Amino acid sequence: MPSVLAIAAHPDDIEFGMCGTMLQLKQRGWDLHYMNVADGSRGSTKLSPKECAAKRLEEGREAASRMGATFYPPVGRDMEMAYTTELFQKVAAVVRQSRASIVLTHSPQDYMEDHEFVCRLAVSAAFAHGMPNFETIPPVEPYYEPVTVYHAQPVGNRLPLGQRVRPHFWVDIEAVMDGKREALEAHESQREWLDASQGMDSYIQTMIDMSADCGQMSGKFQMAEGWRRREHWGFCNADDDPLREALSDILVEDTPRDP
Repeated sequence: MPSVLAIAAHPDDIEFGMCGTMLQLKQRGWDLHYMNVADGSRGSTKLSPKECAAKRLEEGREAASRMGATFYPPVGRDMEMAYTTELFQKVAAVVRQSRASIVLTHSPQDYMEDHEFVCRLAVSAAFAHGMPNFETIPPVEPYYEPVTVYHAQPVGNRLPLGQRVRPHFWVDIEAVMDGKREALEAHESQREWLDASQGMDSYIQTMIDMSADCGQMSGKFQMAEGWRRREHWGFCNADDDPLREALSDILVEDTPRDP
């Protein structure tokens, strides 16, 4: 079966902006793969870094299990994401293990730099999936089928300086909102942290509000996730667009892009 790999920075990032689309793909026979690059170790005001990392590892595994996704453990620490060769090699190993046709990741510009660095790592890892002379950690053989990269919406549907971002297309996720919520609820430690650090009185409600905002932007759906397809150079064929093709019955396009 075809596979999709979500690569995000922290435990719960996939659930906020990518999970609904993944669940829709799963219903259409796709194999799901799930990676948080950072360990979540600094996402608490009460737990030590070691305790927090252990707790969030457990929560991430549970969330992936609820989604029916293959889980890959983190390879770095919160606030230490950077474009390094070592991290690149470790993320590239996961891309090769997943043999993904689709890689989902953060917006190139987002509200925090961990997201932006992980986006760069994911893009480079997808680019290197078929490079036999690029060594991964651990070593994994390359594969040569095309990979198409899609970027999720930035948090709040806005760039860091406030500009509103419209995706290339929106996916209707209303039918899988229960599953999206159930996966996010696995990250129970985030109730306290997101309230204390980012003013989210309810992280579940924040997710629902973000999904509703995206749905309203679409002009068609009640709940949606938005996606921008990265250009094909070095990744796939010019006309490859597997996410659009797989979910063509539940998506709506934005106005046409410039040729």
